[in-house]
Amino acid sequence: MTASPADLVRAFHLAVGLDARTSPTEVEPGLAAQRGALLREEAAEVAEVAVDGPLDKLAHELADVVYVAYGTALVHGIDLDAVIAEIHRSNMTKLGPDGQVVRRDDGKVLKGAHYRAPDVSAVLRRQGWNPEAAGQVARDGS
Repeated sequence: MTASPADLVRAFHLAVGLDARTSPTEVEPGLAAQRGALLREEAAEVAEVAVDGPLDKLAHELADVVYVAYGTALVHGIDLDAVIAEIHRSNMTKLGPDGQVVRRDDGKVLKGAHYRAPDVSAVLRRQGWNPEAAGQVARDGS
């Protein structure tokens, strides 16, 4: 059986001495900025090859984005698999009772009447995040 992306990235972080927190926390601004720059760099590389390929290069760059995203979550102590599951739960509510969706002209699936926003704050709280103790205000996003 193949290890999950979270497990693979954790093994890398531990092997090379990078942060690998086990509960959600804010990190120092310099580290947060570094992780943001890494994500921007990887996303730009995806954008470069997304249209013209080649497909193997696109696959590589997509995997790099996922790897850096999991690493950023790990640096913050976030169980990204659990957050993704919550986003998926929310996205599935975009389906109407008849299984149909409403799409924008460009094909994007829109939020319908049955849509339920993700509760990422609740997911993080289950992971041990206490925004009040850290002087933060919980924010949900969709």
